[in-house]
Amino acid sequence: MNHSPRRYLEEKFFKWVMRASLFVVVGTLGLIVVSVMWKGAGALNWAMLTQPPQGGYYLGKEGGILNAILGSLYLASGATALALAAGIPVVLYLNAYAGHSRLVSGVRLMFDVLWGVPSIVYGVFGFTLMLLVGLRASLLGGIIALALVELPILTRTMDEVIRMIPRDLIESTCALGTTRLELVGIILRQTLPGLFTAMLLAYGRGFGDAASVLFTAGYTDGMPRSLFRPVASLPLAIFFQLSSPFPEVQARAYASALVLMAMTMIISLLARLSLRLLGRHVVR
Repeated sequence: MNHSPRRYLEEKFFKWVMRASLFVVVGTLGLIVVSVMWKGAGALNWAMLTQPPQGGYYLGKEGGILNAILGSLYLASGATALALAAGIPVVLYLNAYAGHSRLVSGVRLMFDVLWGVPSIVYGVFGFTLMLLVGLRASLLGGIIALALVELPILTRTMDEVIRMIPRDLIESTCALGTTRLELVGIILRQTLPGLFTAMLLAYGRGFGDAASVLFTAGYTDGMPRSLFRPVASLPLAIFFQLSSPFPEVQARAYASALVLMAMTMIISLLARLSLRLLGRHVVR
């Protein structure tokens, strides 16, 4: 009885701490959204979304950011496809073939460390590789650098999704005499919602990353036409427009940020929707 008032006060205190934390997080997000919309909504128009930059664009004249929108889509799509091609075999091997060993723990630790490496480091590493093979700043170079950024995110997320499969399901499947390859197919079907969500999350990270493509993809006012030519991206378009001394161009930077934020939000909503739709028939 002596401790009940103390426990009540502790519970009330920590409840207010959690509410305050929620208010700070939601309030910060709200301030970012309102600030970007306030400064950029007036500069956003149809021509900005459907035209590439024209002569004098960075001096406040006509044009848009269509080249940067398409460039970001190409970069993120190519990088996600490349990261999937490299990551899925690794994850399936770790969970279906390698078993429990120090090697598996070491590989997981390595991907955890790679997840925390700043994307600018991947950009510098990709740029160094490009110099060694004689590749200039291009769409291909940006895809490779972005794939390196996405790979640890994609791999560790998929790995955790697969490890959430009920152990009884795996054991009962093996008891029926299935081969390792058949087990891989069952794992893929069982974890499809989580794998698709992980892919969309990695895609969203690649879509909004700027540091890794700064040296590797370069920048151009032209439309993306080749894997071996420089390509624009939305994050760098925002950076270069904010660097302009002209208020009209700076307003376009906030409008570009609004477009980037909206597209990232769409990707996040698609991830949540896919998890709900594809997860209906998953055994839990």
